[in-house]
Amino acid sequence: MRTLVIGDIHGALIALQQVLQRAQITPKDHLIFLGDYADGWSQTPQVLDFLIEYQQQHHCTFLRGNHDALCYDFLCGKTNDTMWYQHGGKATVKAYENISENTKEVHRNFLFALEDYYLDDDNRLFLHAGFTNLRGVAYEYFTEMLYWDRTLWETACSTTLAPTHPQYPTRLRLYKQIYIGHTPTTRLGSTHPLTFHNVTNVDTGAAFKGVITILDIDNNTYWQSDPVYTLYPQEQGRNTK
Repeated sequence: MRTLVIGDIHGALIALQQVLQRAQITPKDHLIFLGDYADGWSQTPQVLDFLIEYQQQHHCTFLRGNHDALCYDFLCGKTNDTMWYQHGGKATVKAYENISENTKEVHRNFLFALEDYYLDDDNRLFLHAGFTNLRGVAYEYFTEMLYWDRTLWETACSTTLAPTHPQYPTRLRLYKQIYIGHTPTTRLGSTHPLTFHNVTNVDTGAAFKGVITILDIDNNTYWQSDPVYTLYPQEQGRNTK
């Protein structure tokens, strides 16, 4: 059995199906989706339909991303947040125009049931964004930080201290390995997963001009879709140019 982590998807069903095929997924694999299924490209409803059906024959763990929380609010009828609308929500609103209320209810239930984090028996942590509590994710007072925080990734990227140094960041000592999405590696000029210290980022910029990535955490092999924007040539995604 392989343990595979899947980075941010952002409504790109074509790319998701492509990378799953390239990774040659089997029912024995444990697939850990790091969140952000929604917002960006035009197929958020279809992505959710696909994942709901996919879990019937595959071992899946679905984690909550910040865009999934925002999409849930939208499906619950809350007033659209202007910033969300400008950062992928517009495509989601349009995509749901012809979706039935029954399907919306199924999607709400799926999004509501997403997990904030997953911790395996090897003390490897999986979550969308990060955490701030120095005792770990189980003690996070504002649980929204688990799918909004960027400081964990920024800390891992910036610290030059060795793990043996007394001032080495406490959060980086707590878990054997941490797998996140949320902050595209394309911000650092890469469309590949990046690791700093024990934090590995698998968001390879699918919402923009990057790809969707699947990473085998036991040997660091990974598979990627084509650049997502090439699969949706008539769309903008979250690109501003």
